[in-house]
Amino acid sequence: MIVVLIVACEVGFWVLLAVGLALRYLARMPRSGAAVLLMEPLLELILLIVTAIDLKNGAPADWKHGLAAVYIGFTVAYGHYTIKWVDGHFSHRFAGGPPPVKAPRYGLARAQHEGKLWVRTVAMAVVAAALLQIAIWYVGDGGDTGSLHEWQLTTLRIVALHGVIALSYLIWQKKDPGRTAVTGEADRPPQKTLR
Repeated sequence: MIVVLIVACEVGFWVLLAVGLALRYLARMPRSGAAVLLMEPLLELILLIVTAIDLKNGAPADWKHGLAAVYIGFTVAYGHYTIKWVDGHFSHRFAGGPPPVKAPRYGLARAQHEGKLWVRTVAMAVVAAALLQIAIWYVGDGGDTGSLHEWQLTTLRIVALHGVIALSYLIWQKKDPGRTAVTGEADRPPQKTLR
């Protein structure tokens, strides 16, 4: 049941997002659109409550409960970022808004962008690990919490892997080919002509 609810929450997230943005930009009802978008956190609250009830009713703590915690952490860390990104594209496409700002592709700016995304992943892991720890305490010593502990380690692995990826953008910065071509011309000394 938990997995079905996670899928339903994900589908619900995108449905609420589409309805909220359609109300905001297509129907020209910004307040109604904002009200629908503010309902997004209710999905995670429902998932959290159902997961707690499932554990309270004696369900063994397993991978489904861990997945629910990670999903909630991901939504907390990346939900607003995703909504803002989709909002920018929707506004540009359907309401004549300015083109959305693209993520930098080169140099230190790209490394900083990747670092900010990594910080969001750290936030996801912190929220997920905290929820998992609360579930471990909730189940108590009498229950099997090995799966929940394993999910806590999984969040640390995710943070470490994303950290390595983000760090690679800092160490091996990709150069802008357009800028290199322009500066290459400027840096070249003037040619001497034979007379």
